[in-house]
Amino acid sequence: MSEPIDASATGASVLGVATPSDLQFTCPRCGNEVTERLFGPCGTCRADLRATQGNEQTDLEAAEYEPKMNVVPNAIASKE
Repeated sequence: MSEPIDASATGASVLGVATPSDLQFTCPRCGNEVTERLFGPCGTCRADLRATQGNEQTDLEAAEYEPKMNVVPNAIASKE
Protein backbone atom coordinates (compact mmCIF):
# COMPACT_ATOMS: atom_id res chain seq x y z
CA MET A 1 0.00 0.00 0.00
CA SER A 2 1.35 3.48 -0.81
CA GLU A 3 1.98 6.01 1.93
CA PRO A 4 -0.19 9.15 2.14
CA ILE A 5 1.35 12.33 0.76
CA ASP A 6 2.44 14.84 3.41
CA ALA A 7 0.73 18.12 2.43
CA SER A 8 3.35 20.21 4.23
CA ALA A 9 6.08 18.65 2.07
CA THR A 10 4.31 19.78 -1.12
CA GLY A 11 3.57 23.29 0.18
CA ALA A 12 -0.18 22.71 -0.09
CA SER A 13 -2.63 24.13 2.41
CA VAL A 14 -4.78 21.51 4.15
CA LEU A 15 -8.20 22.61 5.38
CA GLY A 16 -7.11 26.22 5.73
CA VAL A 17 -4.11 25.39 7.93
CA ALA A 18 -1.15 27.64 7.15
CA THR A 19 1.87 25.93 5.66
CA PRO A 20 5.46 27.20 5.68
CA SER A 21 4.97 28.65 2.18
CA ASP A 22 2.11 30.91 3.39
CA LEU A 23 2.92 34.48 4.45
CA GLN A 24 1.36 36.44 7.28
CA PHE A 25 1.12 40.14 6.49
CA THR A 26 -1.16 43.16 6.64
CA CYS A 27 -3.33 43.58 3.55
CA PRO A 28 -2.08 46.73 1.77
CA ARG A 29 -5.64 47.65 0.80
CA CYS A 30 -7.83 47.06 3.89
CA GLY A 31 -5.20 46.78 6.64
CA ASN A 32 -6.41 43.42 8.03
CA GLU A 33 -3.93 40.73 9.10
CA VAL A 34 -4.09 37.91 6.54
CA THR A 35 -2.32 34.66 5.66
CA GLU A 36 -1.89 34.27 1.91
CA ARG A 37 0.49 32.48 -0.43
CA LEU A 38 1.60 35.72 -2.15
CA PHE A 39 1.84 39.32 -0.92
CA GLY A 40 -0.92 41.59 -2.20
CA PRO A 41 -4.58 42.33 -1.55
CA CYS A 42 -6.40 39.73 0.56
CA GLY A 43 -9.03 37.43 -0.93
CA THR A 44 -11.89 39.72 0.10
CA CYS A 45 -10.22 42.75 -1.46
CA ARG A 46 -9.43 40.80 -4.65
CA ALA A 47 -13.08 39.78 -4.97
CA ASP A 48 -14.17 43.37 -4.40
CA LEU A 49 -11.70 44.65 -7.00
CA ARG A 50 -12.90 42.09 -9.56
CA ALA A 51 -16.50 43.12 -8.94
CA THR A 52 -15.87 46.86 -9.20
CA GLN A 53 -12.91 47.15 -11.58
CA GLY A 54 -13.16 44.06 -13.76
CA ASN A 55 -14.79 44.28 -17.14
CA GLU A 56 -16.09 41.61 -19.44
CA GLN A 57 -13.85 40.87 -22.37
CA THR A 58 -15.22 42.25 -25.61
CA ASP A 59 -14.20 41.53 -29.17
CA LEU A 60 -12.97 44.65 -30.92
CA GLU A 61 -12.95 44.85 -34.66
CA ALA A 62 -9.87 46.54 -36.04
CA ALA A 63 -10.35 49.25 -38.64
CA GLU A 64 -9.35 48.26 -42.14
CA TYR A 65 -5.83 49.36 -42.98
CA GLU A 66 -5.59 52.19 -45.49
CA PRO A 67 -2.02 53.09 -46.41
CA LYS A 68 -1.14 56.76 -46.16
CA MET A 69 0.04 58.53 -49.27
CA ASN A 70 2.89 60.74 -48.11
CA VAL A 71 4.22 61.61 -51.57
CA VAL A 72 2.14 63.19 -54.28
CA PRO A 73 2.70 61.38 -57.59
CA ASN A 74 4.77 63.27 -60.08
CA ALA A 75 2.77 64.69 -62.98
CA ILE A 76 4.99 63.14 -65.65
CA ALA A 77 5.02 59.66 -64.11
CA SER A 78 1.23 59.56 -63.84
CA LYS A 79 0.68 61.03 -67.36
CA GLU A 80 -1.37 58.77 -69.53
